[in-house]
Amino acid sequence: MTVRVRFAPSPTGMFHVGGARSALQNWIYAKQQGGVFVLRIEDTDAARNKPEWTEGILSALDWIGIARGSYEGPYFQSRYAGEHRAAAARLYESGRAYHCDCTRESVQARTGSQYTGYDGFCRDRGLTPGEGRALRFRTPDEGETVVVDLIRGEPTFENRLIEDFVIARGDGSPVFLLANVVDDVTMGITHVIRAEEHLPNTPKQQLLWDALGVKPPLWAHVPVVVNEKRQKLSKRRDKVALEAYREEGYLADAMRNYLMLLGWAPSGDREIVPWSVIEEEFRLADVNPSPAFFDEKKLRAFNGEYIRALPVAEFIAACQPWLTGADTIAPPPWQPEEFDAEAFAAVAPLAQTRIAVLSEIVPNVDFLFLDSPLIDEAAWVKAMKEGAAELLDASVAAFEALASWDAVSIKSALEAVGAQRGLRLGKAQAPVRVAVTGRSVGLPLFESLEVLGQDRTLTRLRAARLRLF
Repeated sequence: MTVRVRFAPSPTGMFHVGGARSALQNWIYAKQQGGVFVLRIEDTDAARNKPEWTEGILSALDWIGIARGSYEGPYFQSRYAGEHRAAAARLYESGRAYHCDCTRESVQARTGSQYTGYDGFCRDRGLTPGEGRALRFRTPDEGETVVVDLIRGEPTFENRLIEDFVIARGDGSPVFLLANVVDDVTMGITHVIRAEEHLPNTPKQQLLWDALGVKPPLWAHVPVVVNEKRQKLSKRRDKVALEAYREEGYLADAMRNYLMLLGWAPSGDREIVPWSVIEEEFRLADVNPSPAFFDEKKLRAFNGEYIRALPVAEFIAACQPWLTGADTIAPPPWQPEEFDAEAFAAVAPLAQTRIAVLSEIVPNVDFLFLDSPLIDEAAWVKAMKEGAAELLDASVAAFEALASWDAVSIKSALEAVGAQRGLRLGKAQAPVRVAVTGRSVGLPLFESLEVLGQDRTLTRLRAARLRLF
């Protein structure tokens, strides 16, 4: 038997990080088993589906290493509506489903509760198809449904506690529960690896597989992904869009490494490992069923480690979208003609050790490519205290006298200026840094001034001094 797994997102919004994790787990499992990864776009929600969301799914999968052309599909659920209706008709004709004209209000009136669920009122009324009559699956009265789950063992559900659930609406259109099963049957899916939130629906879907005369798949319900308050990640509350992390400057390798750690860990006391190790070691049986905490701070630290591990040339190339404003990334504050590739290459190794996401490259190097720095006013007020004007005057004089403009000479000159005023270097360089770069923190100052050049440095120091009058 060829293993066939599927990833079935809905194109109704940005690509969720939890979905990305499920896609990677399906992808790895299929590769390990010599199987097939199927991409199915579940696009039956016509009111919310947009073509750009579908393209966003494909683009996000490309980014995390599941490239177009390397999997089967994408298939679109909306194109299988005929198969869905045919399956509903077969279930009705075989007596495994019946029509029901009950409203929610009538069920509540009979049961006296909005929480009891459907009471089976229409089971034996023999209603024929008609407008406003939903089709309900006839759940067995006795026995139990055992779900074989590669992560959770064998969750068991008493059939008598499963209500007769709707499989087609009053207008005849099948609901997602049935459509999902029919698509899996049609596409020969053997293993369903998906989020824990779908587990309550699994016994219903397994009953449908059985009723359609097809052996159910093996299931694997991976843990729900939660935030720091242990709440399920929400689009409305949490930062969950994979695209947002990509545009902020997270590396694909760092992101997929981190996503795979949500509920699983490689061998040994390590977390940052090559993808080849993850592909070799990942096992569904080793996935922890407990909720997995999506820790943005940890992800950010992960990304910083990956950035620092890049060869400098690759780091320079990775920064280009933020330096040029390519694609959906905002343009930098300088004009294209103001960018100096050689100057950036000179400071790139310094910047590489200081940023955690690639978007941070812009505020770290913008002083090199602007006529005058973008001043952080809070930093200005803090740095330009009493004595700053005199220190700037002395710095201008000391820098003008330098015959060699290099980091060592610049540092020595400023150390001497500070010593004359009883200041340690850290205090002496604060006004100079803000005057030249506009900020109180950033790249190493003296190496930055070397790249900026003597004339531009002196111009900025004089401009800052004038502002203090």
